[in-house]
Amino acid sequence: MSTEKGIYVFCAITEKEKKSFGQAEFNGRKSGVYTIHLDTIAMVVCKVEGEVLPGRQNLLTHQNVISEVMKQYSLIPMSFGNVFHSEKDVLLITKHLKKDFTELFSHLGNKIEVGLKVIPKKEWIDDEMKKDPVLLEWKNTSQDLEAPSAFYDRIQMGERAKLFILQLQEQVEKEIYLPLLRLTAAGKQNDTIPGKVFLNAAFLIDRNSEAEFDERVNEIYEVWKDKVDFKYTGPWPAYNFVNIRLRIEGSS
Repeated sequence: MSTEKGIYVFCAITEKEKKSFGQAEFNGRKSGVYTIHLDTIAMVVCKVEGEVLPGRQNLLTHQNVISEVMKQYSLIPMSFGNVFHSEKDVLLITKHLKKDFTELFSHLGNKIEVGLKVIPKKEWIDDEMKKDPVLLEWKNTSQDLEAPSAFYDRIQMGERAKLFILQLQEQVEKEIYLPLLRLTAAGKQNDTIPGKVFLNAAFLIDRNSEAEFDERVNEIYEVWKDKVDFKYTGPWPAYNFVNIRLRIEGSS
């Protein structure tokens, strides 16, 4: 959503009193970050001029403001680029979504999101492939790609290789994702890259359990470190566990 002049929405928090969170810079123009209130729901916003495009600085501003608010509040994050014509429009959408916000605050209270990607090491895949003599022979044998039979062989090997990778991913899910999921309020598996990223997961955890979860991640990594690399990130706002769409007719 974008307008020539408008109100940019970062996130929603639970707060009765008016609050400010420093300044935000969009399109080279700085503006104060403040709250707009409907009962106990407060939308964290700033005024903007011009179309807010997803350039590096604008994206960084969006994330920095949300990170600052996270230091003090549990929040419902909004996706980048939500701009409304006026504060009245912001209040209108807040009123429209009040029930959704209330339910989400109940679910997300004192929660943070962390992410974990599991990236397989080539050596591990090669070692596992040695356990499948058919795949190993295909890999080590020079194929005559012009031969008619090679076409059908490639199809068969492609299906067999796909199954091979799927089995390794299922092992990762069983031995890494599921044990971590037991320590969380919720988990989500996002799209992976076949053969390159075996797990791309987000976890919703209680702030008070963060140290315990970190320790469990480290314990599992010690078991798997010769097979995979971990990319463990966070804390983040709960983007993967929020599905709020802000839209008022006429704001686009």
